[in-house]
Amino acid sequence: MSNNKIILITGGTGSFGHNYALTLLKKYNLKRLVIFSRDELKQYDMSQKFDNRDIMRFFIGDVRDIERLTDAMRGIDIVIHAAALKQVPAAEYNPMECIKTNIDGAQNVINAAIKNEVDKVIALSTDKASGPINLYGATKLVSDKLFVAANNVVGTKKTRFAVVRYGNVVGSRGSVVPFFKKLINDGATELPITDVDMTRFLITLEDGVKFVLDNFERMHGGEIFIPKIPSLKMIDLATALAPELPHKVIGIRPGEKLHEVMITADDSVIEFDTYYVIKPTIQFSHIVDYNINALGQKGKDIGIGFEYNSLNNTQWFTKTEFLDMVEKS
Repeated sequence: MSNNKIILITGGTGSFGHNYALTLLKKYNLKRLVIFSRDELKQYDMSQKFDNRDIMRFFIGDVRDIERLTDAMRGIDIVIHAAALKQVPAAEYNPMECIKTNIDGAQNVINAAIKNEVDKVIALSTDKASGPINLYGATKLVSDKLFVAANNVVGTKKTRFAVVRYGNVVGSRGSVVPFFKKLINDGATELPITDVDMTRFLITLEDGVKFVLDNFERMHGGEIFIPKIPSLKMIDLATALAPELPHKVIGIRPGEKLHEVMITADDSVIEFDTYYVIKPTIQFSHIVDYNINALGQKGKDIGIGFEYNSLNNTQWFTKTEFLDMVEKS
């Protein structure tokens, strides 16, 4: 991604938005960085923490509001769509609210980007969108499909859309690591484990941010990018954080999987050195060879039948590697 760009981040005051902003301001010579979110207090707090406030702009708005989004995207070159309702239980109890933000909001981002002729848009997805068993995952799968199909809807205009999907982000709000750390610091006598066999993909916020930014250079439009990242058993995670504490098995919650899946056996997949690409399920009006990315790097078409889940993963964290990652996150 070149310098002198104007970038907008939806949901820009969350864990992801903070780290995207920090990385963008540090690594690139931006013309302007626009933070679009609903929370005025978080925007104020964020504005006080950054040294580059002269090129930052804060828009109060909701992705459900197409008019406000359209106003915010005037003159924007690149959009990172991070806004979403992400809590699984909250989504189950408030399904229409989740649908309005995660599905209607996604379509609003697409329409506003096309109308303003934004160059590129990357939407953040989740492992829960792969073979979803809860409402949150289902809404994100629909969102993914909308962003992929938008490359056909755009017609002759220049805007291109892609999706990035990854697993648990260490250090983000909602991650099990800060939850366990709080229990440990509060003097817990045991740590709750949903299942002794449960596994998860893990990635740091910093690596997640880098993966998204790298894909702006790689994308043609229409891809779902998945990084190759290590797995860890949750019982090993708990033991690494507090080796002296016993574990209490509390059982898997409704809507929760034993092992994370980021690619199902029915997806059509291309493998690159450090990541996978799920190809679109539709043929666009413009022909794209997804076996070669926009940087000219060649991948290997492995077709269908390959499932990428946190149990069959070939990469696994050691205790030392995991603790090093936690310390850096």
